[in-house]
Amino acid sequence: MPTKIEISHKTIFFTVFFLAFLWLLFQIKDIILLVFVAFIFMAALKPWVERVEKLKIPRFLAILIVYSFLFFILAVTLIFVLPPLVTQTSNLGKYLPKYLEAALPFVNLHLQTLIDQFAPLGENLIRITISFFSNIFTLVTIFIFTFYFLLERAHLREFLISFVGKQAEKRLIEIFRKIENRLGRWIRAQISLCLIVGVTSYIGLSILRVNFALPLAILAGMLEIIPTLGPIVSAIPAILIAAFTSPLLGVAVIALYFIIQQLENTLIVPQVMKKTIGLPPLVTFLALLIGGRIAGIAGAVLSIPTVLMLEVIISSLSITAKKE
Repeated sequence: MPTKIEISHKTIFFTVFFLAFLWLLFQIKDIILLVFVAFIFMAALKPWVERVEKLKIPRFLAILIVYSFLFFILAVTLIFVLPPLVTQTSNLGKYLPKYLEAALPFVNLHLQTLIDQFAPLGENLIRITISFFSNIFTLVTIFIFTFYFLLERAHLREFLISFVGKQAEKRLIEIFRKIENRLGRWIRAQISLCLIVGVTSYIGLSILRVNFALPLAILAGMLEIIPTLGPIVSAIPAILIAAFTSPLLGVAVIALYFIIQQLENTLIVPQVMKKTIGLPPLVTFLALLIGGRIAGIAGAVLSIPTVLMLEVIISSLSITAKKE
């Protein structure tokens, strides 16, 4: 006898509503991305704003002071770093195929093809930089969202009470506070690690007089976000360039990166992340791969904050379920 399957009107309504909701999220995914980035910035800047606010300065002015300080640091960094970075990166693009051919003579490399691919690196860097800063609307939108998040953070409790009631507000405010603290601490720690490793690598490479020290050091700092694999990948081009100049210099660069890695594991990471609960390296690497697969560079950058946020939410809900 055939089984009769009945679908209620509520099930149909819920399915249609859920699909419409997913469609709406897809349509406004860019806005959601901007809001999420602004929330991350808010979590990172909130402790600084509160410190300035303790000086009897209104929150509005405290936020403006923190913004002004950050813009000043960014402007000074660009003025001093960008010109030599463009020059060295452009030169690196011209000479990198030769370094690869010398380091891998048994591999059949088409030198002219490689030169054609790498030569425009400097010009592409300029184009990317101009494109980044020309998208003023996106940057201004993120800064405005971050500004209002910081400004209205003090009124979050009243906002939640008006929407979900006092009982649910306590639970939500606790989850929100954990997410905020976790994201803020992790991001500040990662930025500190990237800066420390980048500056240390630049000083070491400059002392050894390795060519293209600035882009190599920036690469080391940027890849610091990838545990274990990142430092290894960033060391490879530096070793190749140094070995092309002199085998002894190549050995010295290997020693330099080894020392930096050991200092990082034994001294820098414990000090910088002593208040931060990091993710296991495998989870971090998988999150980066999945985020990059889904949304490219932006997805890879935002994958770790997303995993941290989900971890806090699931952990908080599990604790609540056990208590009940």
